[in-house]
Amino acid sequence: MKAARNVRQGTQRLFVHLVNSALMVIILIGIPAITSLRFGSIRLNSNPKLQMLTLGGLALASAGNLIGALFLTVDKKTRRACGAWALLFGIILAAEFLYVRGFIRFGWLKEFLLWIQETF
Repeated sequence: MKAARNVRQGTQRLFVHLVNSALMVIILIGIPAITSLRFGSIRLNSNPKLQMLTLGGLALASAGNLIGALFLTVDKKTRRACGAWALLFGIILAAEFLYVRGFIRFGWLKEFLLWIQETF
């Protein structure tokens, strides 16, 4: 009985990690890919739609993991995994929100990369 429960709990944790990894890829790679279109060297994109879908996806993923951690899981390790994913999605959501609102800028990174490109 105890061995079967441990296998089931391990499977639940694996499922949590796989689903959240897939969500992360979809939100951070898939959404920007579907909201932009390339014609040769010209790129057309919809920034408001990209921002809305990214922020909404991150918020839903974070809320879903939080609900899973608080109400749906019984195992302590699975609850901790859901909580960690909720925290990760929440941190990325906060960073994305601050970037969209203009509080975080990456001009220093652009200058640094241009300097590296010129130097090497």
